[in-house]
Amino acid sequence: MKYCFGVDIGGTTVKLGIFEEEGKDIDKWEIPTDTENEGVRILPDIAESIKAKMEEHNMTKEDIIGVGVGVPAPVTAEGVVNGTANLGWKYKEVTKEMEELTGLPVVVGNDANVAALGEMWQGGGKGQKNMVMITLGTGVGSGFIVNGKLIVGEHGAGGEGGHVTVDYDETDCCGCGKKGCLEQYASATGIVRLAKKTLAKNNKATVLNADTVTAKDVWDAVKAGDEVAIEVAELFGSYLGKGLAIMATISDPAIFVIGGGVSKAGDVLLSYVEKNFKERAFFANKNVEFALASLGNDAGIIGAAKLALDNQ
Repeated sequence: MKYCFGVDIGGTTVKLGIFEEEGKDIDKWEIPTDTENEGVRILPDIAESIKAKMEEHNMTKEDIIGVGVGVPAPVTAEGVVNGTANLGWKYKEVTKEMEELTGLPVVVGNDANVAALGEMWQGGGKGQKNMVMITLGTGVGSGFIVNGKLIVGEHGAGGEGGHVTVDYDETDCCGCGKKGCLEQYASATGIVRLAKKTLAKNNKATVLNADTVTAKDVWDAVKAGDEVAIEVAELFGSYLGKGLAIMATISDPAIFVIGGGVSKAGDVLLSYVEKNFKERAFFANKNVEFALASLGNDAGIIGAAKLALDNQ
């Protein structure tokens, strides 16, 4: 029996797992992410943890196909990271360093891309080879898979759908420095922003409070039939539907898989997105399926394991 490791590096914790070739997990665990001193300890800590687990499970290097790693930053095809927002890294040759530290084959990808691969392999997109995964959290991440392979691009930023421009009249800046990005409307913070703008110009009765509103509050109120919340959901759906219609013309997916914290709203969220998507989509893309992500926090390690398997 051969095994592979999946590693998902986050700003607070690193999630790790050991998997059999068909995807069954043997072990899953976490270690803290040490971001001090420009994150110099992150990779050595991961390598030490992998070696310890190999000893615990009586595994030799010959038993291991490889190590897949997801990183919260653009990653080149060679496994090079040119800066991260929350790990402290500037220029880092992640693949090279991890191979030297572990003595194992290593392949590295962007965390959103890797999560998409996990959902295609074992989750909401299982059985598909052409898929776009959208992660709606603090920001909007996305991963594009075409013919079973991730789109990486020249600079490791292929498939950054959260920064598709969906409003050319926007005056506020996105975190990336541009204006009108999908992330400004479809993320958890974007939904709060839409809610506050809607509340400021609306006199209808509502359970939403402009001072305390969260994305969850909005979707809970939508389910309860709150008219103002429904207006916010329509706005959200129009922006995300527009963004996905643009993405569909580029990669022609069979399915959109929607994950991240916002997706916990469930099927009601999909209904607003799918309706708006179909109004705007190119005729050849209209029969795309929509599904919720199903792997939760394990998508990253499962996708990273798949990355390692595909690299053998």
